Amino acid sequence: MSTAITMGEFLRTRRALLHPEDVALPDFGGRRRVAGLRREEIAQLAGVSVDYYTRMEQGRVPNPSGAVLDALALALRLDGDATRHLHRLARPQSSARNVPRRQAQPQRVRPMLQRLLDDLVDMPAMVMGRRMDVLAWNAAAVALFGDYAALDRAERNIARIAFLDETSRELYADWPSCARGNVAYYGG
Repeated sequence: MSTAITMGEFLRTRRALLHPEDVALPDFGGRRRVAGLRREEIAQLAGVSVDYYTRMEQGRVPNPSGAVLDALALALRLDGDATRHLHRLARPQSSARNVPRRQAQPQRVRPMLQRLLDDLVDMPAMVMGRRMDVLAWNAAAVALFGDYAALDRAERNIARIAFLDETSRELYADWPSCARGNVAYYGG
């Protein structure tokens, strides 16, 4: 039996244990066709689409994010042990534990993309990598955000700048929202 199916069975079982009154949803009376909550209700409580949740129960989501799993744990009213179990079902330990991970290739910006950025003279623009590293930028971005060339490569990271550069708090009108967005990017 695959882990995805096991996770789907776990979700269905836990969903069946809840009733609308358990999660402050209106109960319109009458007989329900399913035991417990409907998929739509859990999806709404977790803040995910019904299609995504359905695919999770069917074992068709190979790698759900930790944030989604935590949202589902809250929606399903899971305790700490059950939440950890859900995470383990979603991310089983690799059978090849001792196999070294392949090193990610350094990200680079092609010259054509840099020329495109440079042509955007009146619009600040930058290219970020998979970990929010600033890979390329134009002169308008330097004028607005600061000179990334003056920073070491390791310091050219949007999240790092947002949290460690005191001037970033003045740059963003809603810095707390910006900070939450940066954390959510890495959490997801």
